[in-house]
Amino acid sequence: MLELLGISPIQLYGQLVLGLINGSFYALLSLGLAVIFGMLNVINFAHGALYMLGAFVAFFALDLLGLNYWAALVIVPLVLALVGVVIERTMLRRLYQLDHLYGLLLTFGIALMLEGVFRHYYGSSGIPYAPPPELVGPLNLGFMILPIYRGWVIAASLVLCLFTWYIIERTRLGALLRAATENPSLVQAFGINVPLMLTLTYAGGVALAGFAGVLAAPIYQVNPAMGSNLIIVVFAVVVVGGMGSIMGAIVTGYALGILEGLTKVFYPPASAIVIFVVMAVVLLVRPAGLFGREA
Repeated sequence: MLELLGISPIQLYGQLVLGLINGSFYALLSLGLAVIFGMLNVINFAHGALYMLGAFVAFFALDLLGLNYWAALVIVPLVLALVGVVIERTMLRRLYQLDHLYGLLLTFGIALMLEGVFRHYYGSSGIPYAPPPELVGPLNLGFMILPIYRGWVIAASLVLCLFTWYIIERTRLGALLRAATENPSLVQAFGINVPLMLTLTYAGGVALAGFAGVLAAPIYQVNPAMGSNLIIVVFAVVVVGGMGSIMGAIVTGYALGILEGLTKVFYPPASAIVIFVVMAVVLLVRPAGLFGREA
């Protein structure tokens, strides 16, 4: 069948892997967006810029401090979480009772400032960031050759996404987080520090973006525009999955990444718009998204 279409199995498998890699970043970033919107009702347009900041922090850690990739995977999410704490406590906290538009405009302004600063000092060209030696080289799967680092990105993203879902949906901490956003006055009456819970939620979502930035640095290079190039697609993924839906963000991120990869095989001109076509169809049929709840 593939031969009749002029498509080789190697080409198909290669695009599927590429789709899974893109889907891994779609899932991680849309998960962070879904956590922040679902818990705080904030449309965090700065998420792409924070993802870019994570890649730059990893580069600075290597270039200035000599910290390797594995250390960056641990340190960068913590640094980004602290950045998230500062943003939430100094700016976002003042907007919770206002319309969503105010949060969107604020985070959009933060994104523009972050990207502008790094573009001014580092230009628009990418800075290479080498993967760790342990993950360099190919892995023979029998039916295809998989670069080891690409396989690591897919596996690490999936594990982190499922771990985040488990924390939010299956643990007492997740229950407290959900309760603190749905009925803060009641939760406060039980002695729970609701403002702290909200701060931790935003910091956690930003930490996911930082982790994704470290994973992306060896693949896409460290580039001031890497966040803005991705954030529109990620928002489309969140809309398709359902705003605020944790599992929707994960499943839809991987599914749309694979669909994008398959489209590059069978009809390459449509690969740049297929996700937005799916978004338009889903909004027409189910405005709340595939996994979202009707208001």
